[in-house]
Amino acid sequence: MGKDTYRQCMERVMFGKDEGQRNIKQRVRKAAKLNRLETMLEEALNGTFQESDYDESRLSRLEVKWKRFLTSSVSSKRRLQEEQDRVKMLVSDISHQTKTPLANILLYTQLLQEKETDPELLSIAENIREQSEKLHFLIQSLVKTSRLESEQFVLQPKKQPILPCLQTAAAGAEEGAAKKQIKILVETTAAEGCFDRKWTEEAIGNLLDNSIKYSPVGSQVEVSVKDYEMFAAVCVKDTGIGIKEEEQAQVFNRFYRSSEVAEEKGVGIGLYLVREIARRQNGYVKVKSEYGKGSAFFFYIYKG
Repeated sequence: MGKDTYRQCMERVMFGKDEGQRNIKQRVRKAAKLNRLETMLEEALNGTFQESDYDESRLSRLEVKWKRFLTSSVSSKRRLQEEQDRVKMLVSDISHQTKTPLANILLYTQLLQEKETDPELLSIAENIREQSEKLHFLIQSLVKTSRLESEQFVLQPKKQPILPCLQTAAAGAEEGAAKKQIKILVETTAAEGCFDRKWTEEAIGNLLDNSIKYSPVGSQVEVSVKDYEMFAAVCVKDTGIGIKEEEQAQVFNRFYRSSEVAEEKGVGIGLYLVREIARRQNGYVKVKSEYGKGSAFFFYIYKG
């Protein structure tokens, strides 16, 4: 009985030892597979994944499927990048090719307006000028959007005062405001933020242009800053036509235009650019509006 007990004990010890070794080997193999999967994913994210680096005969079924998925993803990403590059080149080419003809049309229109006395012909010349300016605005907006989306222009935020940026943007909008006898009031502020000045001026300028466009003659547009702990919120407030509640979530979408403003100049890119510029600087935008009573757009600048 004692011998049987001893033999049984030894078998259990040996069996337990072998079982433990098998478990260790299995864990090692699983860890190796996970490391390979992680390496494959890391290479795909870095853009260095090469299908030829991995031999299917040495991979598990899961790794083979993972390799095929990553190969397909890398190819799709490459095709998408090539398509974006083609679109960028096309837009740039259109901008270049149309610049001179548009400039000539505007020049000849101006000469015609200076020399013509017939009211009917002057009205036609004015329509030509307006449509030419609208086309120029559209092309420039598309170029800016294309360059921003393709990251041809990289924003370079840095810590700086916000007030000079607001003053420059307001100065750029003065001509349009003067035509409608609209006053632009910029409130003094000591707030600072981390932003790219050139692109932020573009964003604030777009907000000002919108406010002027949809505000009544003789009104005013107010620009102020609310300084919070993490953000500085630039507010552009007007007393214009306002935005319907059901449309407020859509106004920052590309090419979105309300049926209420279909007759106004624009293509629905300005507010989309504002959103993208804010997002690429770790900020965001919001709008508060009451239909028929005006709007307040908030451009949040990260303070860094």
